[in-house]
Amino acid sequence: MSEDLPPVTLSEFDGVRYLHLGSIWVQGAMRIRSPQKIELDYIQRMMASLLWLPTEALGQGRAVQLGLGAGAITRFTHTQLRMPTTVVEINPFVVEVGKRWFHLPLGDPRLSVECLDAGRWLREEAPPHSTQLLHVDLYDQEAAAPVLDSEDFYAGCRALLAEGGLMSVNLFGRDASFERSAARIAGVFGADQVWSLRPTREGNTAVVAGRGVTVPDRQTLEARAAALEKRFGALGLPARKWLRMVRPYTAAETTR
Repeated sequence: MSEDLPPVTLSEFDGVRYLHLGSIWVQGAMRIRSPQKIELDYIQRMMASLLWLPTEALGQGRAVQLGLGAGAITRFTHTQLRMPTTVVEINPFVVEVGKRWFHLPLGDPRLSVECLDAGRWLREEAPPHSTQLLHVDLYDQEAAAPVLDSEDFYAGCRALLAEGGLMSVNLFGRDASFERSAARIAGVFGADQVWSLRPTREGNTAVVAGRGVTVPDRQTLEARAAALEKRFGALGLPARKWLRMVRPYTAAETTR
């Protein structure tokens, strides 16, 4: 199967190392002298799901990433939140490059890496109701649309989550496919359990979906954001900024 996968290439510019899948499109990045910092704006915004967790619950439960990229989220959940973390990545070359060039801590008992198709893993191996934080970033070398984007796939993601668990997905917010993807997510999770942030300059939109999540009042959210920024702001988590970007899903988005 590996012969069908795109080559993994690297580039470096201005102190940042970038991951590519045989094309010009960036699939991940790491600041070489600050590997724990989350460098890319859209990945920072994918961490906004932390706002829906009580501050005292940070680090509890298991984290899962579908798609490794350059490992920014993996380094964060494993090293900063100290959560048991599972990564599902179809391309073994991405995993090897992650180990050699992106500080992927292979061999640590708190980190499990599965070289499988994410959809197959969800169907056949994922333990239900086992995950507190799920991050989904599944793009191929064309980087045009998510590789897995069906209602069945999102149903598998929801089944993976524990009660109160959260999924973050990277979508393109300036493409017609965004409305379709957001509608699929809302159809599975419920419209009142889906939120999105403003698109980045490049057009990536982070969508957050919860399983039985109760949204607290504004004052509580602001306190959570302040706590996150105090603890992780230097690592690229501008949590108070996220509060100005987030909005609940509405069905009207499907026709905008």
